[in-house]
Amino acid sequence: MEHIISVHVENKFGVLSRVSGLFSGRGFNIESISVGTTLDPSTSQITIVTKGEDRIIEQIIKQLNKLIDVIKVVDLTEKDYIVRETALIKIHTSRSEDRGEALRITEIFRAKVIDTTPTTYTIEITGDENKINAIINLLRPLGIKEIVRTGKIAIAREEMKAPVIQEARRVKA
Repeated sequence: MEHIISVHVENKFGVLSRVSGLFSGRGFNIESISVGTTLDPSTSQITIVTKGEDRIIEQIIKQLNKLIDVIKVVDLTEKDYIVRETALIKIHTSRSEDRGEALRITEIFRAKVIDTTPTTYTIEITGDENKINAIINLLRPLGIKEIVRTGKIAIAREEMKAPVIQEARRVKA
């Protein structure tokens, strides 16, 4: 089963190495890993996508929590979450009909052409894995020169709390 693990860490030298070492030390592959600073520049958020049995992932999470520079670990797979990835796709567009078709596909997927030459377009797209794969499949016949993908990033959804409705009381004057 795929697991998306969110790890909030101190932004210090060697933390990423120790975190990824827990996975490799147990023979688990990291499908994707994404790291970036948070609102507080002294901390970073690591998003790890891996596959494995629930009980093994639970052990890895317990080990991650024991690392000194780890602030919080959450297996988002157990929560309601939002996941996205970004891809940059460079395609051949030497023929005018290819350029037109690439622009139509880009518009349908709400992607952007971020660079152009007389023979290529570079397209940027953000979305879930299915959306990224769908645009790649449609662009493939035009001739894809290169693809770069970020891997998944994810964030837990906030719980929807029902608003407290207070009954308006009439005050007699």
